[in-house]
Amino acid sequence: QVQLVESGGGLVQAGGSLRLSCAASGRTFATNTMGWFRQAPGKEREFVAGMSRSKIDYRDSVKGRFTISRDYAENSMYLQMNSLNADDTAVYYCAADITGWRINVNPREYDYWGQGTQVTVSS
Repeated sequence: QVQLVESGGGLVQAGGSLRLSCAASGRTFATNTMGWFRQAPGKEREFVAGMSRSKIDYRDSVKGRFTISRDYAENSMYLQMNSLNADDTAVYYCAADITGWRINVNPREYDYWGQGTQVTVSS
C-alpha cells in the first residue's frame, strides 16, 4: 500500500505561482513512476507531468511553466507551477505507478492516488 497526500493548492491570480507537494508513505520504495494529474469540472482527468527513474514528461500546455521534481530521501514529489492561467484551474492529484517503469499519460495505469488539492486561478 502507498498513501499519497497532496498540499499546496489555493487561489492565485493569473500570472502567479504555486508549488504543490505530494507526501508518500507506505511502500514508497515501490513507486517507480509518479505523476501529477488534474481534473476540471465536467472534464476528464488529464496528465500534467510525470517522472520515472530516468525521464520526465509534461503535457504540452504546461511545458516551460511547470516543473516536476522528487525528493527520494523525503518520499516527496513536487510540482512548481509558474505563469498560471485560468485554464490551469482544476483539482490536482498525485499518483503512483508501482508496476510500470515508464511514464504513462493514462490515469488508469496508476495504482495509487491522493485526495487532490484545488488550484483556482483568477483572471
